[in-house]
Amino acid sequence: MTYEEARKEAEQILKGAEVPDAALDAWYLLEYAIRKIEKKETGRTWYLMNRKESILPGTLLYYQELVSRRKQRIPLQHLTGEQEFMGLTFKVNEHVLIPRQDTEVLVEEALNYVRSGMDILDVCTGSGCILLSVLKLGEKKCRGIFHGTGVDLSREALQVAEENAGRLQVEATFLHSDLFAEVQGQYDMILSNPPYIEKAVVETLEEEVRIHEPRMALDGGEDGLDFYRKITAESVQYLRKGGRLLFEIGYDQGEAVSALMKEHFAEVRVIQDLAGLDRVVCGMYNKRVVENSSRTKM
Repeated sequence: MTYEEARKEAEQILKGAEVPDAALDAWYLLEYAIRKIEKKETGRTWYLMNRKESILPGTLLYYQELVSRRKQRIPLQHLTGEQEFMGLTFKVNEHVLIPRQDTEVLVEEALNYVRSGMDILDVCTGSGCILLSVLKLGEKKCRGIFHGTGVDLSREALQVAEENAGRLQVEATFLHSDLFAEVQGQYDMILSNPPYIEKAVVETLEEEVRIHEPRMALDGGEDGLDFYRKITAESVQYLRKGGRLLFEIGYDQGEAVSALMKEHFAEVRVIQDLAGLDRVVCGMYNKRVVENSSRTKM
């Protein structure tokens, strides 16, 4: 069997199992199998030049095993153990959410505010992709030094984040904490991509997400806003004056999350993603806004 025949066979198997992007996944898994077994750096050019060659038995066997697991709707990224995000490669597994392109909007917005010497906190850090991307790219942008802390309730997720920090050669602190429970000190920026999917909706998600990604990183409560309420209210104790809070949100949560933040923050804005959907809400901490809000409630 040639490389091309193996790929086409895998594509048909995945299509038959109604796997999304079957052709693309068949290609990625073949590329991964060749790198893993044959230790070759592959790509489209390599494939075009070698597609008529016979695939090595060991590569074929491993490739078929990967395809069989993908057929069971195990995410592609769990099979390869990696995901690209902001031009960087992150380790992922079943203990963390797979970084998604939508989340890059949050990182890009955060980079608009970075300056040397900042203290940055990432709440619900997961794989660490948000915090580590901001630290890595912010250092390059400002040629400065940043202090970053990521917190998560999952110890397994924190292990992944620490490994990613080592891979990227980024210094960061990771803390086991239920939101701010173990957090001390004050920060110039707080970032978070919290669980924001409505509890009832979680059960309707595709198998790759519903079964194979951590439920605690998805479920945002009955209306999806539980974590936004908690983080927004508590964050003011940990932000310096003029500090920023930035959230990733669901496409239909811009108005609700903005309303929550306006009780505590000034300059609240909603930023859209490339598809034109609401994706990030950010605001600046201003003590007077909090005080005025308190008086109004009284």
